[in-house]
Amino acid sequence: MPEESAGGATTEEPSVGATTEKPSAGATTEDPSAGATTEESPADAVAQQSAAAAPAEESAAAATAKESPADARAEEPAAGAAVKEPPTGAAPEKPAGATAKKSPADTTAEEPAAGTTAKELQAGAVAQEAPAQEAVAPKALAQAPGSGADGVRDERVAAVRRLSVSGRRWRAAQLGFCAAALAVALTAGAVVLGAVRDGGTANAAAAPVAVSPQLLASGDLDASITSLQAHLRAQPKDFGGWATLGLAYIEQARTKGDPSRYPQAQRALDRSLRLRPDNDPALAGRAALAAARHDFHGALTYADRALKQNPYSERALSSRIDALVELGRYDDASKAADVADQRRPGVPVFTRYAYVRELRGDVKTARRVLEQALSTATSRGDISYVASALGQLAWNQGEYKAALTYYARALAADDSYLPALEGRARAQAAQGDSAAAIRGMEQVVERFPLPQPLVELGELYEARGKKGNPQKARDQYALVDAWVALARANGVNADLDTALAAADHGDAKAALKAARAEWARRHTVHTADALAWALHVNGRDKDALPYARRATATGYHNASFLYHRGIIERAAGDAKDARASLKSALDLNPGFSPLGAREARTALGAAK
Repeated sequence: MPEESAGGATTEEPSVGATTEKPSAGATTEDPSAGATTEESPADAVAQQSAAAAPAEESAAAATAKESPADARAEEPAAGAAVKEPPTGAAPEKPAGATAKKSPADTTAEEPAAGTTAKELQAGAVAQEAPAQEAVAPKALAQAPGSGADGVRDERVAAVRRLSVSGRRWRAAQLGFCAAALAVALTAGAVVLGAVRDGGTANAAAAPVAVSPQLLASGDLDASITSLQAHLRAQPKDFGGWATLGLAYIEQARTKGDPSRYPQAQRALDRSLRLRPDNDPALAGRAALAAARHDFHGALTYADRALKQNPYSERALSSRIDALVELGRYDDASKAADVADQRRPGVPVFTRYAYVRELRGDVKTARRVLEQALSTATSRGDISYVASALGQLAWNQGEYKAALTYYARALAADDSYLPALEGRARAQAAQGDSAAAIRGMEQVVERFPLPQPLVELGELYEARGKKGNPQKARDQYALVDAWVALARANGVNADLDTALAAADHGDAKAALKAARAEWARRHTVHTADALAWALHVNGRDKDALPYARRATATGYHNASFLYHRGIIERAAGDAKDARASLKSALDLNPGFSPLGAREARTALGAAK
């Protein structure tokens, strides 16, 4: 579901001290998870890894810092004031219906309609029920696509454009330079994009993120990390603090687009477990970390261990749903969502509950639950998170006007929220406003260059067809390879990203190898689609067809899957089914991809 933003009301990132500043060459950098130093920045590590083709393990090891003595000292922030506690902080979580005390300064919202479950929301049990249109602020509705909804001032737009021009000068560079430049951008200032969902033809679609959006209110995450670092230097035996710091690093890896945070997160969580074996916040953190690295079997194991200690752990309940979804165990995921809904109803569970229903084709229930969650959300993080999920759901159904309305709602709450910025650009492209779409997607990749937006921007360049655009597109695809190298160096399984991007814009054999490896680990609709398409681009359509049909078997409304199935059916000689699949794709979402939709229309015309 919409993986979240740490950005504030401006495009400038709040400082998080030593964790986000790009070190100068040869300078030492504090390792917040251990209070020690390392002589190598993430950018340097990735540059060396890419240029010398060093093994991923060596790069990861180079980033590991030595722990400081337990008696390290630093000034401690005022107790409870400087550190805003993440959803699963050091304190044990309370059962459903219990109310936690909150600091007046805490900007995180109460869970929507405390004690109200998704099933009750679905059934209309919420007292103040309103249609989707009424849940959206009139001012947000009035803003036209591409207008001032994103709140970026002219001077910032000009700066982004200058950066974009500078970035396009990289086109002559080799992959090693791309990796180094990408790592610098990730470490120095990228902001959250969000959970990758089903946008274009090269989606690394995933289940909802494991971290509550409550951490994502303006500045909360970075401020919490800074305060936690200071606190743990003074109180190095605080196992709950180490667990919270580990969870914050996981979210920072996501929000900064910097996988080098994952080893730091692991060290912090491991230290928490050494201090207090089997404490549930750290176990839940290990589940979230495993999921972030695409180790979903490990995520399920750690989530179950955490729930054995604390059956009401919101983070563990959420991670368990995520793991089951990403392992393709949809019936079990549905049951897990029901259990989580009974124990810890709230935005993190509601969004997962809705996504599980969407995967089974129950769009009506998914929309109803999300609309009710939005109508009760009060914090900026929750509003942006849920409104973006609704925008994505609407876009998947080809409802572009509704999608833009929800994205405007998200951006009215947080004008730097990248899932909404990306979604708005995608919807603008689907409506034919390619200029606005390209401007918007350029802003996204300047700050958060992950595979999906990079591929989407490349395809927008290709579809525009102007002079120089093919090279611009190739630049974006090259950066996908750079991101994959960076991710693998930090323990992330990137086979699905590789398979999806390489099948359309890279090495067909590499795509098939990666897709097979991913299918061996997990059988989901997304991995089935990736394997089917990789087999197709390698000319093996008869082998591809069963996987393409499996990808569409759950009823999940995904035009890209239907398009892939139709093209494969046509290549396999099944003209009748090909026409039906291609027509279904275009009827569902006629602008699902700048290149894919065009190819679908061409193939459908040829099949008549």
